[in-house]
Amino acid sequence: MASRFKLLVFDWDGTLLDSAGAIVEAIQAACSDLGLPIPADERARHVIGLGLHDALRFAVPNLPADSYPLMVERYRHHYLQHDHELQLFDGAAAMIAELAAAGFLLAVATGKSRIGLDRALRSSGLGPYFHASRCADECFSKPHPQMLEELMDELSVDPERTLMIGDTTHDLLMGKNAGVACLAAGYGAHPAAALDALAPLARLQEIDEVAQWLRINA
Repeated sequence: MASRFKLLVFDWDGTLLDSAGAIVEAIQAACSDLGLPIPADERARHVIGLGLHDALRFAVPNLPADSYPLMVERYRHHYLQHDHELQLFDGAAAMIAELAAAGFLLAVATGKSRIGLDRALRSSGLGPYFHASRCADECFSKPHPQMLEELMDELSVDPERTLMIGDTTHDLLMGKNAGVACLAAGYGAHPAAALDALAPLARLQEIDEVAQWLRINA
């Protein structure tokens, strides 16, 4: 049976890397440093997957524009303190290796910066498996479709042969805006009801379930 999809595009934080908690804590600590109201966990989690400036606009709506550079610096300071401790979700590395061996084209579309993603790909050991990637400092932030459009163009894959896999509504909306099918990682940053409202092909609650779904359906 011919495969349905040729290109599998993964979000990084909250989908492959168990980093949502660290991102929330870094946002909250940066706000504390600047004497700003500390956003609730739910509000801070909502911005995961967005480019950093878009994330801060939502998480800290009253932040003056001239304070953004300092807020970004404090966020990065706190996040990088724990960056080396973050781990891939159990089974993520095995899943990516299996998909690569099966002949899929693999890519990453992330709200991380290019420097941040390159560091994560090196430290995780997953870099060699991915054929292409796009970051928030290279494209419009999710849910704009630019990341997916550029990946499909670079790898010469049509939208109907592309699958976006992510843990946030930003990922799923980006997929819809690009005309590609989506798979929701329900173990990540956004609540199940919000993901289900965007009608992904499925919502899976563990990495092993994602891997099994892809074996059967991709």
